[in-house]
Amino acid sequence: MDIRLKPETEALIRKGLERGPYNTAEELIEQAVSEFHEREDYLAQHRAEIAQKIEEGWQSAKQGRLMSETEVKSAMKEHKAAWLKANQKE
Repeated sequence: MDIRLKPETEALIRKGLERGPYNTAEELIEQAVSEFHEREDYLAQHRAEIAQKIEEGWQSAKQGRLMSETEVKSAMKEHKAAWLKANQKE
């Protein structure tokens, strides 16, 4: 399969190769496609839950119950740490 990429995309791939751990553009792209599919599968499996949380947030915002930027960042950091701990590959 031949794929034509925009120069900007090629630059991103080169940057990814410089940072490592990929030895070839193919390795980097294979990993990116794999992660893309994992994310899409997750979103498909959790669509209803995500929609519910968005609706809850929208209703809270309409009622003036908003979090500050600092609170959001802190909550996201905690959520990410908990998710990483729960999803550690052994």
